[in-house]
Amino acid sequence: MMLGKNDRDHHVSPFEALATSLAARVGTGNIAGVAVAISLGGPGAVFWMWVVAFLGMSTAFVESTLAQLFKHKEDDGSFIGGPAYYIERGLGQRWLGIIFAILLVITFGCVFIAVQSNTIARAAHDSMNIDPLWIGLLLVALTAPIIFGGITRIAHIAGKVVPIMAIAYLALGFVVILLEINKVPELIALIVKSAFGLTEASSGMLGIIIANGVKRGLFSNEAGMGSAPNIAAAADPTPPHPAAQGFVQMMGVYIDTIFVCTTTAIIILLSGVYQPGQEMQAVVLTQNALAAEVGGWGNHFLTIVIFFFCFTTILGNYAYSESCLKFITQHRWVLIIYRFFAIFMIFWGVYEEVPLLWNAADASMSMMAIVNLIAILLLGKYAFALAKDFLEQLKTKEDPIFDPLMFPELKGKISQDVWFDSDDPTKNNF
Repeated sequence: MMLGKNDRDHHVSPFEALATSLAARVGTGNIAGVAVAISLGGPGAVFWMWVVAFLGMSTAFVESTLAQLFKHKEDDGSFIGGPAYYIERGLGQRWLGIIFAILLVITFGCVFIAVQSNTIARAAHDSMNIDPLWIGLLLVALTAPIIFGGITRIAHIAGKVVPIMAIAYLALGFVVILLEINKVPELIALIVKSAFGLTEASSGMLGIIIANGVKRGLFSNEAGMGSAPNIAAAADPTPPHPAAQGFVQMMGVYIDTIFVCTTTAIIILLSGVYQPGQEMQAVVLTQNALAAEVGGWGNHFLTIVIFFFCFTTILGNYAYSESCLKFITQHRWVLIIYRFFAIFMIFWGVYEEVPLLWNAADASMSMMAIVNLIAILLLGKYAFALAKDFLEQLKTKEDPIFDPLMFPELKGKISQDVWFDSDDPTKNNF
């Protein structure tokens, strides 16, 4: 399903949708965020990040399936959707959809963009002594032409860049594991014991350990927040069934946390650089840990990795914001103004203090997630029904096909232009 081809203009393939969601997921949360979790919550925080990932795969399926089901077709033939759309169409509450859209634009289009540019600037300054001014100008020069090209261009670029950067970072983590393979069983035991406060260093810290693991895990994989569904809705799924993209997006959570976040955690904990109670900037901790394992070149390599991780995350975050902004208003001048504002936030972020950015990210993320989780709780019945339909069809044929007529409870709620053929006379009565 992930590798389904789509050569039509203005359409996003299933893989490009996954790559764009990974572009937004795999960023500062996987490198700086994991370091923050370990610094504040110890090794045990990693375990609770894993727990959040496995639970998050289910919420990722539900929200992405709903985004596909209730998506809308644009005039140019492209698809658009997400929580704001399924709140309006599924629950009939446009006002709540607007609130969600505003929260997402603030969270992803303002705060998270600034967090990413801040991480790039700090990493470049600490490893190469590059002035943040030049980093800000470089990011603006690279980002502006892409975001002015719209969501489809962002998806095409993400589909090419994300696999390369993820494989390179995972390969480096694999090298570190091979160098310290004899310490890995002991490390896994330490993570599990610390997760339940069973080590001397973690005794009495169970609440702190869980809180930091959950917060950083959610920030990294974004499951349940309502962000990834905005790009999941843009996909033209193969096979043509809403649940197909739901299953594909589950992989995004798994890859982000189980693979990439765990790689960062292993690099930090195997290096010996981390010491309980030691204060160290998040990115610096990961950089020093990698340098201790593979030498000074690892510091510079990580800076390059951070640049591409965070740069593609900026693009993914912008794509989410544009989708929600179009839900609020279709006035093109509003979109143009916002694009310039997003570019300003990129430049502003390189100078802002880290604690302020992280606190703002946690607060805005929480409010957005609450609205989305309420929505998927109320609409989850549709996702479960679609999952059952998909899996039953899969037993008898290779490509399940969504037939809206099998779900009369959806009458008047889904877009006729999306799930019906243009010459199908039954669509007018649905």
